[in-house]
Formats: sequence, C-alpha cells, structure tokens
Amino acid sequence: MDEARERVPLGNRRLFGTGDLDEARELVARVFCPHRLELAGEVSRLAARFNSAQLGGVRMNYLDYGTDVRIEPGELESFFLVQIPLAGRSLIRCGGQEIVSTSRLASLPSPSEHLDMRWEAGCPQLIVKFDRTAVEGALELMLGERLDRPIVFDLGMDMTAGWARAWRSMADLIIGEAEHGDGLAVQPLAIAHLENAMLTSLLTMQPSNYRARLNAPRPPAVPKVVRRAMEFIDGHAHQPLTTDDVARAVAVSGRSLQEGFRRHLGLTPMTYLRDVRLGRVHEELVTGDPARCTVTGVAARWGFLHQGRFAAAYRARYGQTPSHTLRGR
Repeated sequence: MDEARERVPLGNRRLFGTGDLDEARELVARVFCPHRLELAGEVSRLAARFNSAQLGGVRMNYLDYGTDVRIEPGELESFFLVQIPLAGRSLIRCGGQEIVSTSRLASLPSPSEHLDMRWEAGCPQLIVKFDRTAVEGALELMLGERLDRPIVFDLGMDMTAGWARAWRSMADLIIGEAEHGDGLAVQPLAIAHLENAMLTSLLTMQPSNYRARLNAPRPPAVPKVVRRAMEFIDGHAHQPLTTDDVARAVAVSGRSLQEGFRRHLGLTPMTYLRDVRLGRVHEELVTGDPARCTVTGVAARWGFLHQGRFAAAYRARYGQTPSHTLRGR
C-alpha cells in the first residue's frame, strides 16, 4: 500500500523512513538506546518507518521495520516500554521471561532485565515510553517508602482486560492529540493527568514484584492531615497534581491519603481536586466573554478531557449547561 494513503499512528510526526539498516539503528537509538539490530528473515529487505512524539513525560512511538528483524538492546536501564503490536507477532525475551506478543498481548520489559526481541515482518508496533525515574518515583509515593529493589513487571500485558483496554484508550487519546497538535497537546495539565492515570494503572493493575505491597492495607491519614491536603489542593489545582503529589506535600503515603479522604470525606483526593477544578471552570465561565472564551478551552485548561462527562458533572452541580453559564443565562 502507498505510504501516503496508509493510515498509521503519528503520521505527521515522522522521524524517518529508510531501507538502510545502519541508519535505522542509529536513528532509533537516539530515541531509545544503543542496540543490536539485524535482519532475521531468509529474504529480507528493510523498509523501516519511525514516527514519534513527546508529550509531557510520555513519548508515543510507531515503529515498523517492514521485515523480520532481531533487536537486542540488553538492559534498557533508564526507561520502561509498553510495546503493542498492531498486527503480526514478535518474540520477546526479558530476564527469565519469554512471550509471543500480539495485539492481544503487549510486552512490558523491565529496564533492569536483559531484553532480546525478534519482530516478524508485518508487525508494526505502538510503543509507549516512560522514564524509569517517573515510574519508580510514582511507586515510591504510592508505597510511602523507598524501593529496596528494581520493579520488575510481568512481561506479558493482557490487552483484553478491562483496565488495559482503558489504558490503551488513554494512549490513543494522547496519540490523537499529538496528530492534531492544537488540542490537549498544548494543555500540559490535561496531558499530565493522562500520563499519571496511565502510570497509576500500570503500577496497580499489571502484576509485578511490588503488587502485593501495593495492595497491603495502610493506616488512614488523620483529619488534620486531610485538611492540610485539601488546602494544598485548593492552592495548587492549576497544576498537574496526582494523589502522590498531594501525599508528598503532607508527608504521608498515597495509600494513607486515599483512605483518609475516604473515611473522613467520603471521596478520593482526585474527586476533591475535580470538584475544585469544576468550581474554577464555573468562575471563568461566569466572568468570561463569549466572543473570546470557549467552554471547550476552559474545560481543557482545567484538565477535563471528556466533554460529555464534564458537561454532565457541571450540570449536576450548577443546574445548567456550561454554555448557558458562559452566555450569562
């Protein structure tokens, strides 16, 4: 199929297209890390394509070699990857684990383990890259303690599971915004919200050597700590906050803060943050000029990504639609 007519992710964020093996290896290494790259098929002709976009702390990538290849990065060291074949299959070995990855089973290699892969021809992959420091920092805040060993995920990520389908939807939303370039891509609060949600889902839902500790009961934060957390949220609602950011500000673990909010307020820290931001949206709409201000723009600036859910929550709280507020009705 003609590449100009073929619809591939991040088509407007192309880094290269090449048939030269050395060029492909060098340019891919600039985004990821130095690695071994070899043609593996009996009749091999490289037709590599690489599209990539950095939004906030997450990097979205589309990579297709167009033929059978062996890729051996060794230890990734500084980053985590979620690799989702869009078609075909690949053999992934990482540490002592091995899987055949397909569109139904993504791979999540851990950076402290040796990685060796064989991608078949016709196996383009969507690759989501997170910095290792971001993943480990989020985990430390959730645990309320320093890590005593590297985190190692189960290599296979079941993309048919409900949480993984939701995770993929968030990844697709970021990709779509990177392709348009004028929506959430220029709203750092919204992108940070998605990135944090993706990290939290991975850490809590994908099996790892820390999952049991994450699920262990934690004592709830006391009322005065909850009040301090509420004050912190009130003063920083314009920033890309997570539960762990708030927990760090009040010197408790994320799990303790969650339980404290649930016990004393009957909601989560992020629900409270949403309510505060909803109030800020209302304030802007009340004073906004309809000729210069849009509901979509104000909502996105305050981190509301789904217009339908935003509008429903707004109407439930204020008894009118956001557009009616903006028009002064």
